[in-house]
Amino acid sequence: MNEEASRLPVVIVAGLHADARRYVVDRLLRTVPGSVALHHDLSTAQDTWVRRTVRDASGELDSGTAPLVNDCACCALREDLLPELERLTGSGLTTLAIVELWDSVEPKAMAEVICAHGSRSMELTGVITAVDPALILPYLANGDDLAEAGLQAAPTDERTIGDTWARQLEYAPVIALVHSEETDERDDQDAALLTQLHPTARHVSADSGELAAAALAGFDVEAAAAAQHPACALLPQEADEHGVATVVWHRTRPFHSERLYQALEDLSCAAARSRGRFWLADRPDTLLSWEAAGGALCVEETGPWLAALPDAAWEMVPPVRRAAAALDWDAEHGDRCQHLVFTSPGLDREGLVQLLESCLLTDAEYGAGPEAWRRLPAAFDALLDPIH
Repeated sequence: MNEEASRLPVVIVAGLHADARRYVVDRLLRTVPGSVALHHDLSTAQDTWVRRTVRDASGELDSGTAPLVNDCACCALREDLLPELERLTGSGLTTLAIVELWDSVEPKAMAEVICAHGSRSMELTGVITAVDPALILPYLANGDDLAEAGLQAAPTDERTIGDTWARQLEYAPVIALVHSEETDERDDQDAALLTQLHPTARHVSADSGELAAAALAGFDVEAAAAAQHPACALLPQEADEHGVATVVWHRTRPFHSERLYQALEDLSCAAARSRGRFWLADRPDTLLSWEAAGGALCVEETGPWLAALPDAAWEMVPPVRRAAAALDWDAEHGDRCQHLVFTSPGLDREGLVQLLESCLLTDAEYGAGPEAWRRLPAAFDALLDPIH
C-alpha cells in the first residue's frame, strides 16, 4: 500500500483543439491542489530542439529545451518526458502530473511509454482528449496534411488533420467538453456525431467537478490498445440521430480487389469517418485495416486472420483477439469478414451499401473457389507491398 501511495498519478491531456486543451489543463491545475502541468512545444522542432515548460496554477515554474532525437520531435518528447516526470516524482511535492501533449501528438504512444516505465515511480491514471464540440466535424473533415498546417511531428510525418484528430478522439476513454456558443440544433448534431464516433467514452464538462475525478479514475493501457486494434476494435454500432448516421456493413464474402480499388476514392469520401477490417479474395490470409477521415484513406496489412494460423499458434494470441474472432466466426471462412463502419452527417446509406456490395465477388466468381480467387487481378499490390 505504501508503494502504491508513493507513485505519482499522471494524466495525459491531448487534442488538436488547442484552446480547449489548454482550458482543460488550466481547470485541472486550479481544482487539484499540488498539480503541475508539463508541456513540450514541438513547433520549434524546425530549429532542431523542442521547448519544455512546467507550470502550476500560479504560472510557469520552469522551462528548458530538449534536442531532437533522430530528427523527430516526438522522439525528443519521449526522451525528455520520463526524466521530467521522475524529477516531479522525486520532489515529493507534486500530487498530479498533467502531461499536456502538443497539438498533433497522439496519446496512444505517450500512454504506452509512461505505462512501460512507470510501474514503480508513477502511474498513468487517465487519458483525456479535450473537445470543442463545434469543431469536431470541421477537423474530422479536414484532409490537409499536418505539414501544410505546420503541425507535423517529423519531416516524414504524412498524417492528415482528419485522421490524427479521429485517433486522438477514439483512443481516450474520457472526453472533456469545452462548449462554444452555438445553436441548439448544431449542438444536437455535434453531440450525436461525438457519441457515434466513440460510444463508450465518458463525457465530462471541463467546468464540472467530474473532470478531476476522471483524471484519477485509472487507465488500462492494454485494454485501450485492444479497443483500437483492427482485429478486435470496439467499432460503433448502427445509429441515426439528429442528422448523423452510422452504417455498419458486415459480410463474409471477400472483396474483388480490382473493383474495390476502383471504388476507394468514392468510399473514402462517403463519410466523415470510416474504419474497420476487411479481406481480399486474392489475399485470403491477410487481415487488412481500413481508416479514413477527411477523404484520406489508409489501408494496411495487420497480420493474419486467426483462421489462417495453425491451431498451435492460437495459444499465443491474446484472449481479446480470440473473443473477437469467435464473434465473427463463419463455418466456411473462419474470422475472415468485412466489418466496416461509416459515420457522418448526411450519410447516403443506400448508395454506400450499394457501392460496397458491388465490390464483393459475384456469385459466379465466388463459386469458382479459393484457388481461382488467388488468380484475380491483384490491384492492391502497389498499395500494400513494400518497394524494394
